[in-house]
Amino acid sequence: MSGALALAGDVLLGPRACFFALHRCAPSGEWDALPNRGFYMEAGYLDTLLGYLLRTGWDVVTVDGALSRARRGGGRCVNFSVDDGYRDTVEQIVPIFRRHGVPVTLYITTGIPDGTLPMWQSGLETMIAEQDRLLLPEGSRPIGTVEEKREAYAGISAAWDRADPVAAYVALCARHGYDPAALRERHAITWSQLDTVRDDTLVEIGAHSISHPHVAALPDADAAHEIGGSGARLRERLGVPCRHFAFPYGQRADCGPRDFALAQAGGFATAATTRKGLLRPEADPYRLPRNILNGTHRHTLLAEAHLLGATGLAARMLGHG
Repeated sequence: MSGALALAGDVLLGPRACFFALHRCAPSGEWDALPNRGFYMEAGYLDTLLGYLLRTGWDVVTVDGALSRARRGGGRCVNFSVDDGYRDTVEQIVPIFRRHGVPVTLYITTGIPDGTLPMWQSGLETMIAEQDRLLLPEGSRPIGTVEEKREAYAGISAAWDRADPVAAYVALCARHGYDPAALRERHAITWSQLDTVRDDTLVEIGAHSISHPHVAALPDADAAHEIGGSGARLRERLGVPCRHFAFPYGQRADCGPRDFALAQAGGFATAATTRKGLLRPEADPYRLPRNILNGTHRHTLLAEAHLLGATGLAARMLGHG
């Protein structure tokens, strides 16, 4: 952010905290060819963004640090969180934060290290990346170019998500000679990997449900199990406090007042959404705003829009806040 813009933001907005969320990270040399690259941050851009924030006066803090700073009016700060639990969280993302000497929050979906979540999206990505042609029920589809691969991933994943994705995925694996379990292992974070970061003072571990559902659509008992059960599993397996929860999906239709109350009842100090905006002193700790960083926008201007609260304002004007 330019000095003038930063000063204007400070005058208008005062002390504030901004939460950023991301999912995956890929080396710069691999990012452009990914079939679903919008789901990833390019490692070089993430490194650049962290350096940029630190140079322009933003402190990178934990969730507790952001809440404390916001409540006492302690300047400008940001929290970065990584959702779900992929191998690249530990292999790519954590080392970048370590190099800058700043913390990162990992919201773990426990079905991933436990091996109970199929992770069909990641497997579909791999098959599309490695094949030149897909054998679909409706016929053979060429996917030789990067553009064809991106179009195939977007179309197939959207269609599967409306039906029975796991059955369709298993059938596609069989047609192409892939083992779904082996594909899953390429992407899933493991408990052993989490063991290597659980005592790291720069890594904060929170929960992100058991099976990554739309929590608001679940009956009360199931929703409570998904929320509280994920925290209990992380505490039991890793021996960490696990004080923070992030809702899967996290928009207005995905989590509401019942779910915020369940997060509190599940032993969490906070719960985060993916509703855009800035953290204010009066914010409800069980509906924290988070701004997703889209990997296809590799420019600090997008981060600046989040830091100024512009994207949150736009979302509220559109009825999404």
